Amino acid sequence: MRFSGKNNPYFRWIVAVILIFFLAVQISCGPEYHTVQFSSVQELQEYLQYAPGKKPLVGAHRGGPMPGYPENAIETFQHSLEYAPCLIECDVRKTADGHLVMMHDETLDRTTTGKGRVSDFTLAELKELRLKDTNGRLTHFRIPTFEEVLRWAVGRAILEIDVKKGVTPQEILQHVLKSGALPYVVVITYNLEQLRTYAALHPDLMISASAHTVEGVNRILATGVNPRRLLVFVGVTEPERDVYRLLHQHGIRAILGTMHNIDHAAEKRGVRVYLKVLENGADVLATDNVPLASQAIELFWKKIGEK
Repeated sequence: MRFSGKNNPYFRWIVAVILIFFLAVQISCGPEYHTVQFSSVQELQEYLQYAPGKKPLVGAHRGGPMPGYPENAIETFQHSLEYAPCLIECDVRKTADGHLVMMHDETLDRTTTGKGRVSDFTLAELKELRLKDTNGRLTHFRIPTFEEVLRWAVGRAILEIDVKKGVTPQEILQHVLKSGALPYVVVITYNLEQLRTYAALHPDLMISASAHTVEGVNRILATGVNPRRLLVFVGVTEPERDVYRLLHQHGIRAILGTMHNIDHAAEKRGVRVYLKVLENGADVLATDNVPLASQAIELFWKKIGEK
């Protein structure tokens, strides 16, 4: 076989093979994402149910924003999955023309290039805006719709949906069912009335309830909602250990909000701050520092495995 230069077909074939090889290497060296996949709500419930020896989870507060990655953006959600199979906590509001979009604040000023109330703008107008990161720096990312986020989540991550004022439970469920995302959704509630409302909407919908005391947990249990459908947010300060024990007796995982004080303490003193709350009984760290909380959970998990 003779090669007579670049115009030789064999030469071009070899170059193409080399380019494909290097492209494959480049792709394989890209970020590794920690995804979850469920074929049914029952599989989601099993994954989220408490049992001794299960690995704790990371809850990415507002999706896990950090420099370059704004809150409540799909790109941020995806970035958080580089660190752990996160529960993606995110916020839903309604536009002037009735669409559901992802936005925590009532107004646009802090997190976007816009100004004014979210509810005063149409979806088309909101899509023209760009998102800012937590330092106020402009990004190229846009406000996603709830439907876009639900489609993204399927086969990737669990969403914890914080439903803001003006959005009805029926609207949330309609979008979840339409997107086939029921096995990837947990709806956040803040009181027993909301808990009962969402529980009655669909027999399998996963719900996050709130309780900081044993009495509060007992009130949740007294609603009759199947514990397999529940996570319980225990607050942003640690509860008494009896709260963890009671939840665990009923197979319910406890979400501890480490955002604010606990996160700040961990940034100063290191992962041992998170290790302490994990040892005390927290099952999910709802954090503003996804990288550090993920590191702590890996260390905790390794420590448990060595015992």
